[in-house]
Amino acid sequence: MTRILLAVGGLLLAARPALGQTDYRRAEQFLTWNALRHTYHDQVAPAWYPDSTRFWYRVNTRRGFAFVTVNPATGGKAVLFDNARLAAALSVAADTALDPRKLPFQSFAFDRDGRDERAIRVRIGKRGFRCELGGYRCAAADTLPNLTRYVRSPDDRWDAFVSGSNLWLRLVGGADSIKLTTDGAEGYGYGQGAPRAGQVRLKIPSRPEVVWSPDSKRLAVSRVDERKVGTVDLISMTSTRPVHYRFPYGLPGDSIVEMTEWYLADVGTKEVRRIDAPPQPLMSMYSFGGGKLQWSPSGDRVLFTHVNRGPKKVRLLAANPATGAVTELLADSSATYVIGSIDLFSFATNWKILKNGDLLWLAERDGFAHLYRHGADGAFKNQVTVGPWIVASLLGIDETLGRVYFTAKGREADRHPDYLALYSVNLDGTGLTLLSPEKANHQVAAVPSGKFFLDTYSTISEAPVSVIRGADGRVLSEVERADITDLLATGWRPGQVFTAKARDGITDIWGVIWKPSRFDSTQKYPVLDHIYPGPLISPAVKSFYPSRDPFTYPLSGQVQAVAELGFVVVSIDALGNTGRAKALYTAGWGNMGDNGIPDHLAAIKQLAVRMPQLDLDRVGIYGHSGGGFASTDALLRYPDFYKVAVSTAGNHDNRTYYSGWGERFQGLLVRDTIRKTDNFEAAANKTHAAALKGKLFLMHGDLDDNVHPAHTIALVDALIKANKSFDLLIVPDADHNMTQHPYVIRRTWDYFVRHLLGQEPPADYLIAPPAP
Repeated sequence: MTRILLAVGGLLLAARPALGQTDYRRAEQFLTWNALRHTYHDQVAPAWYPDSTRFWYRVNTRRGFAFVTVNPATGGKAVLFDNARLAAALSVAADTALDPRKLPFQSFAFDRDGRDERAIRVRIGKRGFRCELGGYRCAAADTLPNLTRYVRSPDDRWDAFVSGSNLWLRLVGGADSIKLTTDGAEGYGYGQGAPRAGQVRLKIPSRPEVVWSPDSKRLAVSRVDERKVGTVDLISMTSTRPVHYRFPYGLPGDSIVEMTEWYLADVGTKEVRRIDAPPQPLMSMYSFGGGKLQWSPSGDRVLFTHVNRGPKKVRLLAANPATGAVTELLADSSATYVIGSIDLFSFATNWKILKNGDLLWLAERDGFAHLYRHGADGAFKNQVTVGPWIVASLLGIDETLGRVYFTAKGREADRHPDYLALYSVNLDGTGLTLLSPEKANHQVAAVPSGKFFLDTYSTISEAPVSVIRGADGRVLSEVERADITDLLATGWRPGQVFTAKARDGITDIWGVIWKPSRFDSTQKYPVLDHIYPGPLISPAVKSFYPSRDPFTYPLSGQVQAVAELGFVVVSIDALGNTGRAKALYTAGWGNMGDNGIPDHLAAIKQLAVRMPQLDLDRVGIYGHSGGGFASTDALLRYPDFYKVAVSTAGNHDNRTYYSGWGERFQGLLVRDTIRKTDNFEAAANKTHAAALKGKLFLMHGDLDDNVHPAHTIALVDALIKANKSFDLLIVPDADHNMTQHPYVIRRTWDYFVRHLLGQEPPADYLIAPPAP
């Protein structure tokens, strides 16, 4: 291949006429699913046994994937079954040849709803099989029982489920069912809302939003009112007859959006009554409130959080199960929005009712997320944690010792401020203790039975180690230690953490920089900014990458693979990204069009001073979802800095996104009837379509039921009206998770290679998809 070298500022620009198949093949090996083939013992995702004292997990080893069981109390660890014998038995039953190193399932269910560990049920494709582990005999069976369709009572006697919009009960193992409600109707059903297009298409059932009382005598169930909510439509057009999907989807400014109510059902009397509290809006398009309700240990009260549209206020309410009458216990408010004492993605509650009735509550009253203790009547007792750092998750409480266990960020001065660490503290706020001393990001799960923690810790350059810790932080046993020897042999190198000053020149921000594995310090490289503007995700990864964690945002950018094509890629946690003080992560509230981009510009310019290899005349940007919105926004508002953008599934106008998002982060929609505008318009990308100067590539899946493709089409309409040139790809039958689509990845590569690297990509290079 001929090289033409041009001297620029003492560095060399390597100009080549084209990239070849070999160049793309080398980048392809760093796609996450390929890099993980060379990474072993790196993930422990626990699946808990019914007794909550043990767990099993699936792990990649040099001999293939293994299923391992662990007893945290003893440190005992064993392979769950013999892969070779199981593969042989399944091969006979399925009439096919199965490789024991690649068993064709990632999960399984123990027989008899998890109660019989002598046999398992697995699904291979659309077929179900039951395998006895004693003699390794397998036979075709019904498809896997759906473990999410019902909620079992604490005494293991009853299953609660939803059918025909109504709530039902049946005895475990029994055939007869009892209908508890009769007035459930389409759009106003118990336990779950209308399914999304993806749920219908992929036949994914919803787990009912049901919470049992500790004594199994009562249950609380949500009821979602969507009867008069506006709808959206999606059409699959790949079959002979197009298939139409329609579902409720409330938007900012709508007078009616999806609202949730709570009901209480008595198992003995079969009486169902509504809790006397106002309906509340959805906080997520995929959850209606089950994570926000708890029964008191004695079952004499049921407590739940309540937020308004906005939401600028959260209240903790207590209901009398016998009457449904409600009392307000405490409330918190904010000029921007409240966190609601929950995790906005997992919907795990960050508050807890103690046996004596006291309440442990997460709030941001001093500008940082901290735990507070209140009495059973809501009266304030004391602040449990305090300081310029934030509590991330409440893991558990040892009420005998009066000890609270939680994860937090930003307390330790000798490590990255966004690293999670495990702590304990007394309920009175004394005795704060760091339980995870390693200078790494700690992803911690509490063993449900208490007393132990599963802690997987790593950094971006240090591979994961998974251990069992005791309540004092001591490592009791090592579960797995990642082996990345083969990964290093491919030429892979980790990203590098950097710090810079934000737009104000004062506030520290952090990021990660990714270089080609054959980085040449004598050459200039174009820069790619992989962006997600927040507020709920920090795009600059903290743990080891590549990762099997589906929520690791760099998965959507495949940053190392992109860098390998000849770019330097950066991911930056700007103001407005989560994990910091409230004043920092709400910096963009009311101005979603900010997207943290001024901080990106500041950081990249500072990096270029330290790294003269960065060519600031060739800067591109790309992102997905909120990152798709931000990458287009960057090209429209800062065209003198960003020259090329690729935007996938962008929520380009938050007036078209679901109400719980825009109203939280932009504020309630306010219309100016005189000027015919509103407070969302300035942030919408289509408002600035006429400012487009660089190269823009828009992509969207036509079955995206999260960010509707109307976002991109409306932007396209504005660009056409402004007579602007751009590129567009609509991916048939693709949903919101389109970033792992090999064709989307290849087209992204081609676009940046052609328009930023200035070279011609190999024609129609075929990227192999992940193995099933």
